Parts: sequence; C-alpha cells; structure tokens
Amino acid sequence: MEVFGGFTALQVGVALAAALGSAFVRGLTGFGMAILLVPVLALALPPVEAVVLTNALSLMIGATEIRSLVRDAETSAWVIGALVVVTTPLGLYALALTGRDVARLAIALIALSAFIAILLPRRRSAQPGRAVTGFVGMLSGLMTGYAGMLGPPVVPYYAGRDLPRSIAKASMQLIFTIAATTGLATATGLGILRLELLLFAVLMLPVIIMGNRLGARVSGTISDPVWRGTVGVVLGGAAVAALARLI
Repeated sequence: MEVFGGFTALQVGVALAAALGSAFVRGLTGFGMAILLVPVLALALPPVEAVVLTNALSLMIGATEIRSLVRDAETSAWVIGALVVVTTPLGLYALALTGRDVARLAIALIALSAFIAILLPRRRSAQPGRAVTGFVGMLSGLMTGYAGMLGPPVVPYYAGRDLPRSIAKASMQLIFTIAATTGLATATGLGILRLELLLFAVLMLPVIIMGNRLGARVSGTISDPVWRGTVGVVLGGAAVAALARLI
C-alpha cells in the first residue's frame, strides 16, 4: 500500500531506519552514510533512486554544517571535490545503463574495497602527492555517480593518515557535500531525479539530523585509536552486509 509519493509503508520504514543508523555513523566517524544507506535503500528502491535519494540527503546534512567544514577541511579536499564534479556524471550515466543485479554487485564490491584499503598501514600526516590526490578524486567521482558512495578511496586517504580527527572528518564531509551536489545536478540533467524523491528526502531529513548529532556527541567522548578502530569496523561491517545480500 502506497503511503507517500508512490512509496509503500515498507519502503518508508526501511528508509527511515537506515537513515537514522547511517547518520549516526556519519556523526561518529565522519563518513559512512552513503556506504551504509545505499545498499539498504537499494533493497527497497531501484538502485538509481537509492543513489539519488542518498545524494539529496548528503547535500542537505552537509549544508547544515558548511561553515565548520570549510573552516576545518584540508586543502586537498577542494582538489578532490573539483575532480569529483568532473567525473561523477560518467559514473551516474553508467549506472543508468546497468541492470539492477550488476549495480548491486558493484555496490557490494565497492564496500569491500573500502574495508581492504583501511587495513593498509597508516601513513604519515603529510599530504600525498598530486598524482595520488588526482587518482583519488577521479575514482571518487566515478564511484559517486555509480554507487552514491565515494568513501572507498576518500576514507583511506584521510583516515589512513596521522591527521587530527577534526581535519579528517571535515575534509571527508566537505567532499561528500560537493559530490552530492554534483550527483543531484547530473541526475536532473539525465531526467532521473523525481520530485517524489526530493520530498522523500525532506521527510527523512529530521531523522538524519538527529542521528548525525547523536553520533557527533559520542565521537567527542572517544580517543583517536578508538575512532580509527570504529572506522575499520564500519567499513568491514558494510562490506560483509553488502556481500551477504548477494548470496
């Protein structure tokens, strides 16, 4: 039975529950909302709509924090963000041409790659070279368009270094906000964005804000080693869950 904008009660319930949990993780770790939210939404919605809805939510929550993100982010975040803008349309176009099963498999493999990357030895805090930063930016854009999650390359880039937690979180979240803006613009240009999806995002926003604030509050009470360990657990859990849904 449809209860909102063509969505069933089950779809709305799944989306709200996933939104609360994924937003809490975002507030706690600085990332994770798309990595956790897209695979769950893709069970109740077509993958394309799951990605577009997640982009809308990422933009909305990022807009509420934009001042602190701009203030605290590393300069590399702007470079990566600019490359994401350029390459996201290619990823979203590929998603529009891909079957649902193939898209869900790709989303699961992307989540797994993020977990593997975070297991690599932690690097010094100095910013990586231009080539590494450029590769991360281009790959992030493709993943943003195709799976609504640029975390796999971005999270190891920041969380895998000895950066202050505030800088790592702000840098990742600024890039996510830029990517979400690009994803929505591209979806509009391709005719994928529906008004119902935007209204659905507005309905979910209070839940996203509440979960994000709860996560940020908990984040302020834990040490950096615990925070980095949580990052690994989140990525590993997302990878396992995504792969389990394919079996």
